[in-house]
Amino acid sequence: MKKITAAEFDQKFEDGEDISGHVDWASGRRPNLQPKRVNVDFPNWMVSGLDQEASRLGITRQALIKIWIADRLKEA
Repeated sequence: MKKITAAEFDQKFEDGEDISGHVDWASGRRPNLQPKRVNVDFPNWMVSGLDQEASRLGITRQALIKIWIADRLKEA
């Protein structure tokens, strides 16, 4: 991998050139996507409703909760 300056990298990117040879894909990170465990207590009727909707969609309860919360946060 040939090293270049940040300015050269930015210019190549802006010009639409292939910059993949200048990127170490193995050490890449996606900030703010590290999982963090959160415990939430729901009443039984909510859990039942979540399970019914998750089953209808063919996904897990956890996936449903993540989708719904992500949608709500995008709206905010």
